[in-house]
Amino acid sequence: MSGEQTSEEPVTVVAVHGAWADGSSWGPVIAPLQRQGLVVRAAPLPLTSLADDVAALDRLLERIDGPVVLAGHAYAGAIIASARVERVRSLVFVAALAPDEGETVADVFNRAAPHPQAPKPAPDRHGAIWLPHEAFAAAFAQHAAPESTAVLAAVQRPIHLPCITTPVGRPLWRDRPSWFLVAEDDRMIAAETQRYMATRMGATLRSAPVDHTPMASAPEVVVDIILEAVRAVAS
Repeated sequence: MSGEQTSEEPVTVVAVHGAWADGSSWGPVIAPLQRQGLVVRAAPLPLTSLADDVAALDRLLERIDGPVVLAGHAYAGAIIASARVERVRSLVFVAALAPDEGETVADVFNRAAPHPQAPKPAPDRHGAIWLPHEAFAAAFAQHAAPESTAVLAAVQRPIHLPCITTPVGRPLWRDRPSWFLVAEDDRMIAAETQRYMATRMGATLRSAPVDHTPMASAPEVVVDIILEAVRAVAS
C-alpha cells in the first residue's frame, strides 16, 4: 500500500503507547510507515495519571506542524481521544480502550469477563501496577516471537491508578473520523468490548485474528489501517 500524499502539508502520524509499554512497542510499525515517506513520532507517556499523559501528548503535538493522525494502542485510546489540538484530523484505535464522557478506562476495560489467561495485576504500595513478566508471552503478545515478548517485558513501564480511575471529558472521536482495529485474539481487552466501543464511536471497523499487541506480532495489519486513515486525510 502506498502512503502517497496529495495534501499541501504532509501528514504526521503520532503513535501513542499503552500501559506496560513505551514508544519502542511501535518500532515494527514506525519503520514501514517511514518507508512510505511518512513522518512518524512516538509520544512518551509517563503513565502516572490521565492528565499527565494527555499533557505529554499535547506537548509533542505542539512541536508538529500540519495535519496529524493519532494512533493509540490499548490504554492510549483514552489519551488520543482527549487531545484538543485542531490539527488532529483523525484517530486510529488499535485494540484500544475508548471511554465516553464521564466514563473511566477501568469502566470499559471491565465491561466483559476477562480471558482465562488474562493477568490480574494489582497496584503496589506506590500505586504502580506492573504486569507479571510471564504475562507478556501468555496474554500481552502471545502471537509474537519469543524475542519480541522478552523485549516487551524488559522495557515495560507500570501504569498508575489515576490513569484508569479518572473520568474522561468529551472524546475527540465524537468530532473526528476514527478507525478501529479489533484484535479478535486479544487476551487483555475482550474483542466484544472492542467491537462495542468501535460501533459506539461510529468508527471504520477492521478486525483481524491478532493478539493484544499486533504492532509486535502482525505489524503489517496495523500499518494498513493507519495508511487508510492517512489517505483519507491527505485526499
